[in-house]
Amino acid sequence: MNQYRVLIVDDSPTMRRLIRSILERDSRILVVAEAGTAREARDAVNTYKPDVISLDVEMPNMSGLEFLERLMRHRPMPVVMVSTLTKKGSAIAVEALSLGAIECIEKPRLGQQRDTFSKLADSIVLAAQARVGVRPSRQLTPAGSQLRNFKRICLLGGSTGAVDALERVLLRFPENCPPTLVTQHMPEPFLVSFATRLNHVVAPRVSLAEDGQKLLPGNIMIAPGGDFHLNVSTKPEFHVTLLKGPPVSGHRPSVDSMMLSAVHAAPQIVAGILTGMGSDGAEGMRELRANGAKTLGQSKETCVVFGMPKVAGQLGGIEKWVDIDKFGDEMLDLAEVPVRAAAI
Repeated sequence: MNQYRVLIVDDSPTMRRLIRSILERDSRILVVAEAGTAREARDAVNTYKPDVISLDVEMPNMSGLEFLERLMRHRPMPVVMVSTLTKKGSAIAVEALSLGAIECIEKPRLGQQRDTFSKLADSIVLAAQARVGVRPSRQLTPAGSQLRNFKRICLLGGSTGAVDALERVLLRFPENCPPTLVTQHMPEPFLVSFATRLNHVVAPRVSLAEDGQKLLPGNIMIAPGGDFHLNVSTKPEFHVTLLKGPPVSGHRPSVDSMMLSAVHAAPQIVAGILTGMGSDGAEGMRELRANGAKTLGQSKETCVVFGMPKVAGQLGGIEKWVDIDKFGDEMLDLAEVPVRAAAI
């Protein structure tokens, strides 16, 4: 059986031993090296050519985040952050995901090893299978900032790798962007930090969606997660409905739940499905397209995990495949196209 080659990077010898002991219990994993500094990690990457890296944030001379940024620029590969600073909901965890990390796992505190490291091996194996390519530099100012007359609503869904993808899409949105709803697979605390981060880096207003909130131009609303799905309602006008219920397509918040809730208004929808594992969103994209929506899928070449878009395409839900750095512009152009149904 093929084994995934892992490099453990942590300045604590004790923590390196603990991580190694956990990973070596899994027959799918081969720990090929350890490193205590960014310099040692760089040399180990060149020497041992790991499939995936376990990376700490706090290290001497160069932080894990700085090393991650340089790694993704010069020799991109799957990385799982393992740190006391990447606890659920932390801004550092969201920044690491934005820089290209596949997953963030909190280091165990006294008596917590079983809880926080219970999925470490599985996370390493899943990360090792991700497609991580050279990351083109971002355009930090939105394109098309001139006043545009948008006539459709945008829906976006994603999972693994989509933190960076969503930022790249939404950086292209002008201040008066179409009303936009986003469902991203994340635990509730992460979504709070994610919305805060996006609100500081993109031109439109970004917030967690609230029940009854009107869908207005210039607003991007993110599913708050927890017990709720983010859905679209149209009576008496377009607004958000937070639906409390069980997972849909294995997730809560669910991309399928959001997409399917908008099928009755499909001609007024532009829907996009981004990188992610599994099939959530595929059924919703199929139904939206079949009922007159414009639908886009992130291209295989630019996906970290070509799972959700792939299944959506197999079901017939993708009208056009688009590279991630052209995705935002494509959505905006389609959102400007007049529809036969009443405009929003």
